[in-house]
Amino acid sequence: MTRIDFYILPDMTRDASLRFACRLGLKGFQAGQPVHVHLDDGDAAAALDELMWDYPKHRFLPHVVLPDESQPLAQVPVHIGCAEPYFSEGLLINLSDQVPTFFGRFDRVAEVVVGEGKDSGRQRYKHYRDRGYPLHHHELNDWEQS
Repeated sequence: MTRIDFYILPDMTRDASLRFACRLGLKGFQAGQPVHVHLDDGDAAAALDELMWDYPKHRFLPHVVLPDESQPLAQVPVHIGCAEPYFSEGLLINLSDQVPTFFGRFDRVAEVVVGEGKDSGRQRYKHYRDRGYPLHHHELNDWEQS
């Protein structure tokens, strides 16, 4: 069964969730897991794409923004997109306000919650809880210091 981790950040804006997704994506990449970051729109995907080139500082995270048919997608470890991903394993980082319909195909889902998204975070938590998924809660302070 898919494990669901909720990461609660003290930050108030969604920019923090993009930075945190870079850090989680890097950990997944280093562990050899495929990673898909799911977002609500193309503007958020473009912002995350830009961050992954140099965040955390001086780190590049190999990624592709979907759809990108110019690259052999199986060779790119991190996918960013607003639609259903091509693979169905590894880590799904959900930055969307909704629970993706395909989340159960992944081994693990990371839900990132910041101040302005707490209401939708509660709704997503209830969705998973009501369906019996194992939920884990992480309150993170000073998460950018490490």
